[in-house]
Amino acid sequence: MKATSKPKRDPIPLDQAEREAFRALASEIEGVDVSVYQKFDKDPLEPIIGLGRADAPLAFFGRDPGREEVRYGEPFIGSGGQLVRRVLYQHLHGEEMPDFEAGRALGQAFFWINTVPYKPLGNRAWSMTIKRRFHPLMRRLLIDNWHGRDIVTLGREAFLWFGMEQPREVRQQLEAYWQREDRFTAHFDIELATEQGATRAFRLHPLPHPSPRNLAWFKRFPALLEARLQQLLD
Repeated sequence: MKATSKPKRDPIPLDQAEREAFRALASEIEGVDVSVYQKFDKDPLEPIIGLGRADAPLAFFGRDPGREEVRYGEPFIGSGGQLVRRVLYQHLHGEEMPDFEAGRALGQAFFWINTVPYKPLGNRAWSMTIKRRFHPLMRRLLIDNWHGRDIVTLGREAFLWFGMEQPREVRQQLEAYWQREDRFTAHFDIELATEQGATRAFRLHPLPHPSPRNLAWFKRFPALLEARLQQLLD
């Protein structure tokens, strides 16, 4: 059964305490690309998180927002995100995504999250120090705000994020998995815990990053994502 046959529910917004926690952390760090936020008259302290529905059948986990994500205040809306949405639309509707707004609407049916919900300078990945500071908040969003299990991770940075704050053995297992030839067709089971003690088991389904700069995998990405969607949504 495909995701579109499920009853629709409104996306879950961040509650006030969650928003303030993100804003407080963002005010203490350096490296937010403030000039891009200013260009689009956006608040650089406001997190860019598209939580989607609590009962969304699938989550997409990426690295961090880019320029277009700042413009629209939504994750996975730039070139890489548009590629993901086009493949999703084709899978669900059997035809090409007609326009940008159709892709935006499609996003409400899934759960979208990044390692850090702020655009970094120069589109460079956030440092481990910054990712660690946001890790407890992002973990809690996955555990408390979403009821699903299956997560499609996009790129190495996103996949290895799940090893942060884990025992060394788990980190080594993640690194070893990433070296496997079948890493984009197999899966990795992992458990996350909040600082309050809540735990959840997740299943990671890694894919390469969908950026056009990822020359080794960009042309193959649509077929790899379609194969994942056939596994997870049909």
